[in-house]
Amino acid sequence: MWILRKKKSGMKPEWLNKKIALKDCAQMKQRLRSLHLETVCEQAMCPNIAECFREKVATFLILGKNCTRSCSFCNVHKAAPSAVDKTEPQRVAQAVALLGLKHAVITSVTRDDLSDGGAGIFADTVKEINLKNPGVCVELLIPDFKLSVAALKTVVESRPQILAHNLETVPALYAAVRQGADYARSLELLSLVKKMDPQLKTKSGLMLGLGEKTEEVISVMRDLRAKGCDLLSIGQYLSPSRQHYPVKEYIRPEQFADYAQEALRLGFMHVQSAPYVRSSYMADKYLS
Repeated sequence: MWILRKKKSGMKPEWLNKKIALKDCAQMKQRLRSLHLETVCEQAMCPNIAECFREKVATFLILGKNCTRSCSFCNVHKAAPSAVDKTEPQRVAQAVALLGLKHAVITSVTRDDLSDGGAGIFADTVKEINLKNPGVCVELLIPDFKLSVAALKTVVESRPQILAHNLETVPALYAAVRQGADYARSLELLSLVKKMDPQLKTKSGLMLGLGEKTEEVISVMRDLRAKGCDLLSIGQYLSPSRQHYPVKEYIRPEQFADYAQEALRLGFMHVQSAPYVRSSYMADKYLS
């Protein structure tokens, strides 16, 4: 198995040396701030931010910056959530037009404090983007909505092109990595989407290097395919700080390539699998 075990804090292998070209992000950041919008690209300190912004792909973070859950891998703020801004969908649609985006990914913090988990704002955002930007591909990356069928139906009926929900890791690591989440619940969400709309493309994502075993990763892929999941992203976990869950292993590019081949063999339509892959990295390529 192609693994480099982490020997000491701060050590990274040679294939993890991407530098963020901040100058390539400045114009888009300025425009986003003018519309009072956030992107998960910035919140999660994504190493691909400059590349995606250049390719006119962005992932909007709606429903505030504060999350009601405490996943130990995530850099998004954990705090009391803000009030829902009903004008946010219109401003996201404005930003898609202003930035000339061709593929817009919409995600959110988890809002367990809301009766619908924020599903209504997701749906309104899709409708506003489609109204103001016909032809733009809309991808939603949603929380689990505590498996509310009504909330999920609201989102599905807004008719995005892709509906994503990330499993993030293998079942054995959920208690340590995804506090408040449930592996079976997330799988069932993806299954319900396909039952509601068999034509809607579903997507999930995995982070590697958390301490998972190869056979566990392949088992997760099989579980996803059994629920009809069409698209998959696999990338290397990089801890945002010393206070977050530590990196246990650095997975070699060759192993990512092997995972991609196995995923395609299992029947996924499209797979992105490499150290710097994130859920919305090269998002515009999945349906091309």
